[in-house]
Amino acid sequence: MADTDNALGAPAERREGRDKVTGVARYAAEHPAPGRAHGWPVAATIAAGSVRAIDTAAALRLPGVLAVLTPEDAPRLAEPDDPTLAVLQNSRVPHRGWPVALVVAETLEAAREGAAAVRVEYAERNHDVTLTVDHPAGYAPEEANGGYPAEREHGDPESAFESAAVRVDTDYRVPPLHNHPMEPHAATARWTQDGRLVVQDSSQGATTVRTVLAALFEVAEDRVTVMSEHVGGGFGSKGTPRPQVVLAAMAARRTGRPVTVVLPRRFLPGVVGHRAPTLQRIRLGATESGHLTSLRHEVTTHTSRIKEFVEQAATPARVMYAAPHSRTSHRVVPLDVPSPSWMRAPGEAPGMYALESAMDELASALGMDPVELRVANEPETEPDSGKPFSSRHLVECLREGARLFDWSHRDPRPRSRSEGPLLVGSGVAAATYPVLVSPSTAGVQALPDGSFTVRVNATDIGTGARTVLAQVAADALGVPLDRVRTEVGSSDLPSAPLAGGSSGTASWGWAVHEACTRLRRSLADHAGPLPAEGLTSTADTEGTADAESAYSRHAFGAHFAEVTVDTVTGEVRVRRLLGVYAAGHILNARTARSQFIGGMTMGLGMALTEGSTMDPAFGDFTEADLAAYHVPAHADVPAVEAHWIDEDDPHLNPMGSKGIGEIGIVGTAAAIGNAVHHATGVRFRELPLTPDRVLSGLTD
Repeated sequence: MADTDNALGAPAERREGRDKVTGVARYAAEHPAPGRAHGWPVAATIAAGSVRAIDTAAALRLPGVLAVLTPEDAPRLAEPDDPTLAVLQNSRVPHRGWPVALVVAETLEAAREGAAAVRVEYAERNHDVTLTVDHPAGYAPEEANGGYPAEREHGDPESAFESAAVRVDTDYRVPPLHNHPMEPHAATARWTQDGRLVVQDSSQGATTVRTVLAALFEVAEDRVTVMSEHVGGGFGSKGTPRPQVVLAAMAARRTGRPVTVVLPRRFLPGVVGHRAPTLQRIRLGATESGHLTSLRHEVTTHTSRIKEFVEQAATPARVMYAAPHSRTSHRVVPLDVPSPSWMRAPGEAPGMYALESAMDELASALGMDPVELRVANEPETEPDSGKPFSSRHLVECLREGARLFDWSHRDPRPRSRSEGPLLVGSGVAAATYPVLVSPSTAGVQALPDGSFTVRVNATDIGTGARTVLAQVAADALGVPLDRVRTEVGSSDLPSAPLAGGSSGTASWGWAVHEACTRLRRSLADHAGPLPAEGLTSTADTEGTADAESAYSRHAFGAHFAEVTVDTVTGEVRVRRLLGVYAAGHILNARTARSQFIGGMTMGLGMALTEGSTMDPAFGDFTEADLAAYHVPAHADVPAVEAHWIDEDDPHLNPMGSKGIGEIGIVGTAAAIGNAVHHATGVRFRELPLTPDRVLSGLTD
């Protein structure tokens, strides 16, 4: 690409794309490591209690087995800030699936065989894994995930609801959900002769992994190198270090050899986090003209007994609609379950499913078009904080989506359209996601041959970060895109925050833009040819990127769905999904569309196929692999369209961009659920909408 004016925003191809599809790109478990050994965890088979004894003799007699690490003899770690990383440090079993040993062997097969030969005796205690709204152990936390206040109240929502002309009071349930990235959580670790720790880890943030490992093993951070060059997805589950990297480093220290630990697929639900189930009650009060007078959103969720994590599902209601009286609250129940964690759009995805479903129910009660109901309740400022929005084009997204979807020709009556045994319906939902950004550092070098190298410890988790950062640099430098190369994915590069919260590009790009702008000025002042080592410039956005904003900064979107419901089988098929987004300036049209469509596809899975069950007897997730936990396939997604409205928002970052990785999932499940109601006349309030559940509703 030679046109510098189009470097930012152009649909540039991903630079690592060919390497990935041809197998050249190497992931955490694929890097050559002479003398490498393999580790296989032994997972606890009880839901609560402790390890009484471990018999490793049979395992150690097997050919190829080198060692078995147990709580009695594993390397000692400093106490971590994250209790889920204190593996093999004591005999406690906080939940089923907790690692109680690690077998290290010459081959993966020998390690697996050795793990099967380890005998563990437990002291089991009674467990409780069942979430209920009125659970006696439930409590109101101080904060929900992300530092949000657990409760916010404005006005008198209870009285306003009781006096409202039209009311909706209903409950919604979202089950546990699992991230299941294509690449399982994996790490390869080795200790050098001079005591350095070198790790390849499947992680969304190598800088954070380095900091945590240095603290755990009590070595200086500059003695730890973590590389995450290519990552096969994470969706939040790789946002912070997970047990595999700690186990690999412990085993490498014990054996004196490089050790790779790849967590088996069936182990993932128990040790890498999950989206916690949510029991949600929504109460909406409105005038006969459809204006909200009261909004109440109450969430009950679970957490583990070793680490508090509260899914912030009620927080989106604080920014979406104008309601003079509101209350949003969270309640959490500690249970003997694995620790929940981030999953794509934590809080927003389940919370907006409930809120947008309730808005559809309100529209039905009012006899009002659901698009017009949302437009009628558009706030002038953020309802919770009172801050002005930096930009908010939700109404434009709704209007444009309705035009593209031919919404005006929709018969609003439920069950008004059929094709033989198929009922056809359409639905709409809104979406929001906050603009998040963190300080970052970056460096850029101008070389005598006219090329430039950008260095930043960004992580490309499949989003095209390398390409977009090169576009940011080319735009700031005023040079063709093909003259810029990027180096990412190593903690030896300038430190950067993790890829999460749709904040990666905004955070890294801000530092890259600043470094390149400084370098451009230096080049303008430089006379004569560049020295052999070139000219360099660095940037650190601490104090600016994380400065308090006077504006409420959010991305918004509108989702439209058309579905068919088979009255014979109960099967729901999505014929068409449409998303229209307002997310600042789009920095790469090709990768942005891919992110939007990926999020919408994941939202389709949330609506129709994905869900996990906590077995009350064994304290285990029964859908523990991809044979039982069903994610959408190509045949499930026949037509998905993503469009956007370009926003000129000067209150974001130098690129004027908002995050796009998560907003695609946020409203999709509600749009599909609302379409199913329109098709059938039956309101389903529990996900996923599986054939058995739908058929039962149709025949009741």
